[in-house]
Amino acid sequence: MILWSRCSRLLFRQDIMNNKLIPKNCNQFQGMNIRMAVTNVSKTGPRTKPLVTKKMKTPSGYFLLVIPIATFGLGTWQVQRREWKLGLIKELESRTTADVVPLPENLEELTDFEYRRVKVKGTFNHDQEMLIGPRSNIVADESHSLLTMDAVHKIGFNIVTPFKLSDRDLTVLINRGWVSTKQKKAETRPKGQVTGEVEIVGVVRLTDPRRPFSPKNNPETHGYWLQRDVQVMAEAAGCAPIFLDADLKSSISGGPIGGQTRVTLRNDHLTYIFTWYTLCAFTSWMWYRMFHRPPPPEPTAMIMQRMKRK
Repeated sequence: MILWSRCSRLLFRQDIMNNKLIPKNCNQFQGMNIRMAVTNVSKTGPRTKPLVTKKMKTPSGYFLLVIPIATFGLGTWQVQRREWKLGLIKELESRTTADVVPLPENLEELTDFEYRRVKVKGTFNHDQEMLIGPRSNIVADESHSLLTMDAVHKIGFNIVTPFKLSDRDLTVLINRGWVSTKQKKAETRPKGQVTGEVEIVGVVRLTDPRRPFSPKNNPETHGYWLQRDVQVMAEAAGCAPIFLDADLKSSISGGPIGGQTRVTLRNDHLTYIFTWYTLCAFTSWMWYRMFHRPPPPEPTAMIMQRMKRK
């Protein structure tokens, strides 16, 4: 019985909203205003609250409209950022996969050579090698016998050594690779101190920007460099401000492990786009419901409210 009563009320309410219960040719309502008829009926019981709530368009309502507008703007901004990031990833991939080229004669071109692989030939000056760290070992994709579990999981340092070129009067800095903390002193790895003329393929690197709140480089105090500052390190070693990361093939047994360069860019913009546009749609719908949706017809609202009180 309870279920039947609720269903009948629901159907009656729907019929009222569709005006199906008001006959077109009914003499009772002929020439009579329907609103007045329903208002007279409502006088039979006490009115405890307004039957129709009129939501005024106040300044605060328009102020809340800032939320969907702002989220839409952020979503559009993320679309533009994603396009920029995809272009940057494509450019970096083209640089890292390009053919190996000799070091350019015009050194000013090196600013456009970042992450390009270049080939140099010369000799190392191990007496002036420097350390950058602490660093973890970046495991190369290629299988290599030097990459033991001990080398993978420990913290160590990158060995940076001045390299005198054979074809010109120029000395550059070469990051030979990673060594464990116990091998940071040159005398602990005599087999890794390459002598004579060698050919190195390396990746051109620029200065590594210092992160906020990170300490400054102070090699006199720490005994090593915290960040890669090409200009200052070159001045300390008395060579040109050119920095190359040696590739993995330059690694030798007992010496530094090369290939310590990885170019990866995060691209989470699609997630941000979905988040901001979803928030825009949801907040727009909420604002419409609260401040802009027209109220139901007054007679229908009055009858529905009387049924609700019963």
